[in-house]
Parts: sequence; structure tokens; C-alpha cells
Amino acid sequence: MYLSATPPARLQREAAQGKLTHAKVPVRFHCYPLPVPRLLKMPTVAECIRKRELPATLKKSIQTSLLREAQVFVFVTRIAQIEAFVNLMRRMFPQIHIEGTSSQDPDRASKVIAFRERTIRLLVTTTILERGVTIPRSDVFILDADNGLFDEASLVQMAGRAGRSMDDPAGRVVFASSRRTRSQVKAVAQIQKMNTIAKRKGYLHPPTHQ
Repeated sequence: MYLSATPPARLQREAAQGKLTHAKVPVRFHCYPLPVPRLLKMPTVAECIRKRELPATLKKSIQTSLLREAQVFVFVTRIAQIEAFVNLMRRMFPQIHIEGTSSQDPDRASKVIAFRERTIRLLVTTTILERGVTIPRSDVFILDADNGLFDEASLVQMAGRAGRSMDDPAGRVVFASSRRTRSQVKAVAQIQKMNTIAKRKGYLHPPTHQ
């Protein structure tokens, strides 16, 4: 038995063609839709580091997450950029505790614990934390989302860090990049498709009217 949130394209084709026996689970245990990523245009991380500035749109979006008391994942492509980008983020958001981690960080486990316990509020990381980590009340920002390292499956996995908890099932996901790529479009489409299937089958909570 093979279990995956992001099965390879070959298995997806075989399932669609009826050649592969499968069960599709389009909804999480809390029965709310998966957060659909929003695409945001911005310069590269390297350019932000060089200019020592974040674009206003990204800064405002992260501030929105912080104001709603979310834990903020910020994914970047390169380990070498983490330290400089953490320093930049600390200048932009001096009121919160910000750290960075990667596969080369010996303190990675303790930082993830501190992030889960809300001692750390914003964590800059690589794809090392794209799966297998559940942090309640999380928002996700994927920077340089047009980079080839972030394929459709990787984008879906990173987006999946948001909206996992019962008390905050919506979450926010942002794909930030200087251009829109096929991988980004397909990742958004895949998430929307799961929500459509879940709604059609009656798995989702009915919308509340205020």
C-alpha cells in the first residue's frame, strides 16, 4: 500500500485511467477546505537581501499573519541565504522572535519545538520542513516559488503546513515570486480540485452564515 499527498504523475494518470485501484481522501479530519495558495509578485530573495528590504506587499501580508497570531513558515530555496534573510526579517519585524534552520543546523529539532510552543514566531527554513511537521495555527510563505527546486509536489507539501489544526483550519498560503510558473499553477489547481471533490461528496462542513 502506498500513501501520499503528492503521488507521482504516473500514478495519478493510472488512477485517472482506472488502471490503479486507489482511495482518494480529499479532506482533512476537521472537514474544512484546504487553504488555497495566493500568488504574490515580488523580487527574488537574493535581491531582497542585496537591497536589505522586503517589498511592501510581502511585508504587509506577513504582518497580517502575525496580527492574527499565526506561526509563520517562510520557505526559501538556498541554505546559504537563511542567515542573511533571518537578519533582514529581524529588522523588518523587531517585535517577534525569528530564527532560521536547515538540514545543516544542529539545533533544528529544538527550534522546531520552540516554534511549536510559540517561543519562535517566524521560522525561515528550506524544504527540510516541507513535510512531517505539524504546527498549530500556521501560515506559509514560499519565496522564490518560481525556482525549479520547488516543483508541484513540493509546493503542495509546503502549502500543506497550513490549516492542519481544528482551531485554525483555514490558514494562509502565499506563493511569492517574480513570475508565475506551471508548477505554481498546477499546485493551486490540485488543491482546488481536492476541495471541489470534498464539497461534491459532502465531506465539508456547511458554510456558516453570520
